[in-house]
Amino acid sequence: MQPLIIIIGPTAVGKSALGVELALQIQGEIISGDSVQVYQKLNIGSAKPSAEEQKGVPHHLIDFLDPTEPFTVARFQTMTRDLITEIRARGKTPIIVGGTGLYIRSILDDYSFPEEGSDLIKNKWLEYARTHGNLQLHGILAECDPASAQKLHPNDTSRIIRALEVYELTGKPLSAQRDYLEKEYSHLDESILYVGLTAPRSLLYERINQRCELMIEAGFIREVSSLLQEGYSPQLKAFQSIGYRHVVNYLRGILTFEEMMRLFKRDTRRFAKRQLTWFRRDPRVKWYDITNIGINRIANELSDTCREIQSRVQL
Repeated sequence: MQPLIIIIGPTAVGKSALGVELALQIQGEIISGDSVQVYQKLNIGSAKPSAEEQKGVPHHLIDFLDPTEPFTVARFQTMTRDLITEIRARGKTPIIVGGTGLYIRSILDDYSFPEEGSDLIKNKWLEYARTHGNLQLHGILAECDPASAQKLHPNDTSRIIRALEVYELTGKPLSAQRDYLEKEYSHLDESILYVGLTAPRSLLYERINQRCELMIEAGFIREVSSLLQEGYSPQLKAFQSIGYRHVVNYLRGILTFEEMMRLFKRDTRRFAKRQLTWFRRDPRVKWYDITNIGINRIANELSDTCREIQSRVQL
């Protein structure tokens, strides 16, 4: 059986580069574990790998949804499990690359995500947000589920409404249910190679600051402006992600350019810190510090490990 490789870590640490280099060595195909790269037209701000950066390696779950379409962890879980089976059937090795923690856990552990909720409840809270504003909606969540409210930006109405929906349907806060699941780490099959990339905080933050600046230089503002001119609503879930919401607020005159850049960098650094906190709780991750071993050497080591897994499974 072909192994399954999962590469995680904070933003800007080099996950995509490692995934491509490893795929070239072991005939792998990459499955994106990023919640924004799924959307078409959201290219620069999602750090979507270009055709040149993909180097001919097949990539899945990127650039296939219109920004107006919803994409949930349940859908990711279903599609990714199907892709793993299909890729292995072709004699290739699936490599999941991403930093969205819940997406990764949904593949590794026995997470259940009911697709269907209550449209009546959703529509009720959507109407409430339109009438009273996002801040008041966020305040209601803070009363019944303060832990979830603390993690969610007031403009992230989609996730706020989902948390309120879960509370109404189950009588229990979404945070309590997730906290329980997040502390349960199942044993991994021997065919799974679960690795993480990390770096000293000072270096990681420097890389993040540089990435934010390079995104702007590459035309990030033009990308967002074009989407708004096409008629996409600034309230879309995709536009609530880091970077996009900052540029939207700049284009709407809410932020100056300097303030937009400051908040863009700050919030990206904070996001990276949250990613590390999430992943470091998982004792199953084998960590590599990119300052001690380069991407090519990591890929070589993982390639050797993959061959060992293949031999072990075949016996």
